[in-house]
Amino acid sequence: MIVVSDTSSLCNLALINHLSLLPQLYQLVIIPPVVADELAVAPDSRITNILSQQWIQIQSLNDSSLAEQLQRTQGLDPGESYAIGLAVELKADSLLIDERLGRREAKKLGIPIIGILGILIRAKHSQLIGEVKPVMNSLIRDANFRVSSPLYQEILALAKEE
Repeated sequence: MIVVSDTSSLCNLALINHLSLLPQLYQLVIIPPVVADELAVAPDSRITNILSQQWIQIQSLNDSSLAEQLQRTQGLDPGESYAIGLAVELKADSLLIDERLGRREAKKLGIPIIGILGILIRAKHSQLIGEVKPVMNSLIRDANFRVSSPLYQEILALAKEE
C-alpha cells in the first residue's frame, strides 16, 4: 500500500504521541523532500524526530509542475502541493492530509484521502486504540486541531462512541 503524507498530519500525530499508529496501519509512509524540510526545522523535537523513523521514506517528484501549479493557482502551501503531486505520481492508495483546501484539490484529482480523524477511526477498528474520543480531545487540546461540533459528533458516531 502506498501512503503519502503532508506535514501537518504527521506533526499533529507526533504532538499527541500517536505517531506510532501510522506504521501499525500502513508500514511505510512516503513524504516529499519539502515535507521533510518542514519537519526538520520544527521547533519541537517530537516533530523533528519524525525524520528518524524507519517507516518514513523521502521521495522526490519526477515532475514538480503539478505541485507548482497547485501553489500558484490554488494557494496551497509547498507541503500540501508536493504531497498531492507525489500521490498523483505514485498512484498512491491514500494521501494523509487534513487541510480543507488541500483535501478538495486532491479529491478533484481522484486521490483517495484520509485525515487524522479517519486514522483514529481505522486505529480503533484495528484495536490499536480503545477509544477515539480521548485521542480526538487530545488533538484539540494539545495540537490545536480544529474540529467542528458536527464533525466531532460524526466521528464519535462512526467510532460507535456516541
